[in-house]
Amino acid sequence: MKIAIIGSGLVGSTAAYSLAAAGLARELVLCDINRNRAEAEALDILHATPYTFPCSIKSGTYKDMSGADIIIITAGIHQNPGETRLNLFEKNAEIFKDIVKGIAAYAADSLILVASNPVDLLTSYLAKEAKLPVSRIIGSGTILDTARFRTILGSYLRLAPQSIHAYVLGEHGDSEVLIWSAALAGNMPLESYAAEAGISLNAEIKNHIDSEVRNAAYKIIAGKGATYYGIAAGLTRICKAIAYNENAILTVSALHNEIEGVKDICLSLPAVINRDGISRILYPELSASEHALLRQSAEKIRDYVHT
Repeated sequence: MKIAIIGSGLVGSTAAYSLAAAGLARELVLCDINRNRAEAEALDILHATPYTFPCSIKSGTYKDMSGADIIIITAGIHQNPGETRLNLFEKNAEIFKDIVKGIAAYAADSLILVASNPVDLLTSYLAKEAKLPVSRIIGSGTILDTARFRTILGSYLRLAPQSIHAYVLGEHGDSEVLIWSAALAGNMPLESYAAEAGISLNAEIKNHIDSEVRNAAYKIIAGKGATYYGIAAGLTRICKAIAYNENAILTVSALHNEIEGVKDICLSLPAVINRDGISRILYPELSASEHALLRQSAEKIRDYVHT
């Protein structure tokens, strides 16, 4: 599989290493406005391949993306303290204008995976401007938030996170919605498992877990300036579902005609992912309060661009 990554910063380079180490890519192309950075990252990762899997890794331009099965976009400006997501979107949309042209010229048949922030707004922008089938444009969305939810829940319940089946939906951001009503520990509802295991899972504890999930990125950024390992693993997971035609259910962002009464909106829901991209969307059963929160999340995303 050939994968091109636009943006060779911390997220892009870490995703490239993760893909190479997992053996998912036989050819990787790193594209960046800073050609020296892209070349250096490509060389550094290439020198790790004797101990992982064979992989051709090089820096390049949009032209070198030709024939890529997947294009991952991580390029963009980071959000500054006090900066609104709308301002960040406007800055990164300018960068995306050039990316759209590059994709149209050299990679119109590729699947597109967007990780740049604000990811829901930029995924929507790309879906509308690139004139590609919506099923082939995937935002990383809440795949990382879902991983955080499962990790923190698993730690509290003393279970492997792989045995926790729980999702975070809506915006990748402050209005994200943790879905408690449908969450399972193995094949058991969370409350049933917790009661059987003698572990309290009351409202106070749920609120604490919610806060840990919702504020995880802020804590990591405060400590080291950026998050990149988790999202790199999430991008690799999506690429694996595509590469192996898995029909895996993952929480990703996509453009929807309508969600909870809000039209033409891009946010995360569980989606079936295979070699064609998004095969179908699975609208989960939600509690009344979760329906309301998902609508608020959709409205918040809509209001970013209508303010």
